[in-house]
Amino acid sequence: MKLISTKYKDGNVALSLLLLRITAGASIALNHGYQKLTGFNEMAAKGFADPFHIGVKASLGLTIFAEFFCGLLIIIGLLTRLATIPLIIAMCVALFFAHGGDFFGKGELAGIFLVIFVVLLITGPGKYSADRAIGK
Repeated sequence: MKLISTKYKDGNVALSLLLLRITAGASIALNHGYQKLTGFNEMAAKGFADPFHIGVKASLGLTIFAEFFCGLLIIIGLLTRLATIPLIIAMCVALFFAHGGDFFGKGELAGIFLVIFVVLLITGPGKYSADRAIGK
């Protein structure tokens, strides 16, 4: 019975990484990054968080870069490990600064994204990715 088997196939791991990349990348890019991109002026005027004291617009711009553009890179699996680094930083800021480290409350989504992007940093994009196609 496969449900209680401890064996796995490399193809299933590759497919799982593909699903993880597409789901997390699309969610962060389209649900979060795109909203910030299209609402830049409104968010900047409301006083977006500036934890590094580089200015509200610079902080928002870096967050948009991470969430939207790096999220798109994650979806296609291009420069995946490099693209996870700005996302990991953004999720740490969201979790620990914006949500006060409340992993099981307001910061739950940021915490989940943080774990996903750390996993992708460690594992890489998997077999079904632009990185793999270019590497051949």
